[in-house]
Amino acid sequence: MTIRHLVFPFDFSSQGFLAAPFVRAFAERCGARITLLAVIAPAWDASEVRRIEADFRSRLDAALTTEFDGLPVERRIVFGDPGLKIAEFADTNAADLIMMPTHGLGVFRSLLIGSVTAKVLHDAKTPVWTAAHAEEQHSRNLPATVLCAIDGTSGAGELLQWAAGFTQSIGAGLKLLHVVPPISDWLSLPGEREIQEKLREAARSELGDVQQTAAIESPLRIAVGRIPEAIAEEARRENADLIVIGRGAAHSSLGRLRTHTYGVIQKSPCPVISV
Repeated sequence: MTIRHLVFPFDFSSQGFLAAPFVRAFAERCGARITLLAVIAPAWDASEVRRIEADFRSRLDAALTTEFDGLPVERRIVFGDPGLKIAEFADTNAADLIMMPTHGLGVFRSLLIGSVTAKVLHDAKTPVWTAAHAEEQHSRNLPATVLCAIDGTSGAGELLQWAAGFTQSIGAGLKLLHVVPPISDWLSLPGEREIQEKLREAARSELGDVQQTAAIESPLRIAVGRIPEAIAEEARRENADLIVIGRGAAHSSLGRLRTHTYGVIQKSPCPVISV
């Protein structure tokens, strides 16, 4: 798995500036070029378009010059719906990874669901890196420990191979996690614990076969709990710098952890790549 082209949607917000060091670290480690992408939403009169584009161009040309000094950076402006245009640009320009904050002060919204980020997560065919959903970022710019959360669907092997290739490309360690939802609120009862343990062992056996087929020998932990919370807790326990989850594109059948994507990103103590 090779990353050669990073798309960094930028809206001049504080969260965008906080994400910039991560973009630089990935670009340097992978030898990738960066496209700094500004999207102008169609909210102005046509007579104002040239003036607004000129203003955006001036601001974009001056943005992040120090942060990306020495790196190959192309600065592009597109017009349209931000979420749609970001996903479309990444797809048509052979991007390997979209890197963006979960929220900001410009075209990005304070809430994840319903935001530009949510649209990109829903529509993009390209893997999407999102910064931790917090006011400050505390993870390493370049991950040392990556936690890949997998489920038992048919796409698990594909996700494992992507995660293994990615971690190898950046020189990080890979750990695996599968979360089994609790069967009831009465796990203190011996009978309930026994059933829960059987489900854990069944999941371990099934995912062990997936690992063997994919030739991935990374350690696997089977946890019990609510999926977003359990993934966040394990990330903290392992001091993970990055979480990888399966998202799948809207048009595909590889949804995997799709229904929990927003919850995982909101709860995560570190950035998340959804594939």
